[in-house]
Amino acid sequence: MSSHTTPAGPAAGPRAARRRLIRELLLVAGFFTVYKAGRLLSTDRTDEAFRNAARTWDAERFLHLPGEGAVQRLLLHGDALVTTANTYYAGVHFPATALFLVWLYLRRPAHYLWTRRVLAGLTGAALALHLAFPLAPPRLLDAAGLIDTAQVYGPTVYKAAPVEDTLANQFAAMPSLHFGWALMLALGMIAATSSRWRFLWLLHPLLTLLVIVGTANHYWLDAVVAAVLLWAALLLVPKPRTGDPDPDGGAGPDPDRRAVPEPGQDLPVRGLPSPRGADEAVGAGR
Repeated sequence: MSSHTTPAGPAAGPRAARRRLIRELLLVAGFFTVYKAGRLLSTDRTDEAFRNAARTWDAERFLHLPGEGAVQRLLLHGDALVTTANTYYAGVHFPATALFLVWLYLRRPAHYLWTRRVLAGLTGAALALHLAFPLAPPRLLDAAGLIDTAQVYGPTVYKAAPVEDTLANQFAAMPSLHFGWALMLALGMIAATSSRWRFLWLLHPLLTLLVIVGTANHYWLDAVVAAVLLWAALLLVPKPRTGDPDPDGGAGPDPDRRAVPEPGQDLPVRGLPSPRGADEAVGAGR
């Protein structure tokens, strides 16, 4: 007489899924809270932040990088254009990243874990650099001669005086997580899908780069450092193994995986009859 295990109740799957979801929400929210709190530790280092800003500006000129003002002049051709850039800076960064993670969690779980770990590594490294190297953005640096477009045209997420801003650290310019997260979003979508158009996701970090520079919230070097940190995180975090593409263009289940039976459960073997079929065959031959 063969034994078998009693299958779990129908609510076991949904309960486990809810627990996983709650755990992920707590992990992401907790990490983000620690990051935001950590950034505020360097808000009172004003003199150091402006000294670093002058050094960064001089380093860009030494490296012959294009001036941030060239991008800003393009935005200033029309009020609608510069207002759109300010809105993109203020309103796209977090929602786009959140939607990206939710989609991966629901449709590409393996890629979600990979992406979450990469973003955590990138953000942790960024926090360490924010604390070690406070940096005033170019919109606050007189030598740059740039306009604080958010204050002049709106909308803005910062107060005009950094010392009065208790909700944000305006001296955490390097690296730019606006650019780093946008670049990871694009790379993650390219890795998790197989559409011929998937490389168009790179337009998001490109547009983000033009926005953060044109609005004078970041230097070119802020984006360069973010890209280097992301590259290091990608080297350290193993990429998920991709299976055959599924119908909607993403990575499907691995065809080489086999179901593992529960203890005491019969495992059917290809080419051999099931236990019941074997008994019937023996009875027929008697």
